[in-house]
Amino acid sequence: MSSVAEQTPRTEAGPARRRSAGSIAQGVVIALGFVMLVGGFGTLALQYRPYKIPTGSMSPTLRVGDTVLARTGGSAGRGDIVVFQDPDWGSATLVKRVVAVGGDTVSGGRDGRIAVNGHQVSEPYLTPAAMNTTEFSITVPEGRLFLLGDFRGNSLDSRSHLDVAFGSVPASEVKAKVEAVIQPLSQAGLKQRTTAFDELGAPGAHHPGPLVPAAWTAVVGAVLIVVASAVGWVVSLAGRLRRRRA
Repeated sequence: MSSVAEQTPRTEAGPARRRSAGSIAQGVVIALGFVMLVGGFGTLALQYRPYKIPTGSMSPTLRVGDTVLARTGGSAGRGDIVVFQDPDWGSATLVKRVVAVGGDTVSGGRDGRIAVNGHQVSEPYLTPAAMNTTEFSITVPEGRLFLLGDFRGNSLDSRSHLDVAFGSVPASEVKAKVEAVIQPLSQAGLKQRTTAFDELGAPGAHHPGPLVPAAWTAVVGAVLIVVASAVGWVVSLAGRLRRRRA
């Protein structure tokens, strides 16, 4: 009798150890998923802000009502799409494209095409609609930016404010640089960096920040949490069913 009693704990020890190891593994995976989820969302929350496009001046690149994610911090270069607010332009938060920076000489014709420092810029993103815009030629003051809409024939931009600092905006008024559209879903996606101004040298359009890696990190973290929790529940349920049958 004593030998049977001594064998019982040893018989149950194997499954108990397996359950313990499984619980530890599940906990590790859930903890890892939580760290990835928080880290990914934390990066997005700290570096990106959502904005709604108020006008059609950036069409077809950005449309009225689009919700975009824009990265805060850092300077803006030629070609960047920026979110800004300048008291000389009113109280609204606006979105335009940087076409010239401090020290640049920029000129434009009635066809909406521009030249920067004598270099004719080819901008494939412009709307094909008729332009009929203002002719101008100015030198951008240091520390300021010259901003235009992609829909040159329907944009109130630096050309409309040439009497104030040659239409330029203080670089310090830039809040963020647009990197992606998130609404509507049919238009969602990254906005590709333009190479239109690369021949002019620095500062050019910035490369995308950590938006995609951070988003994927958060998604993978959430998936790990859900899968590990589901597997743990299934294993626990299977164990209970086996014990009931025993």
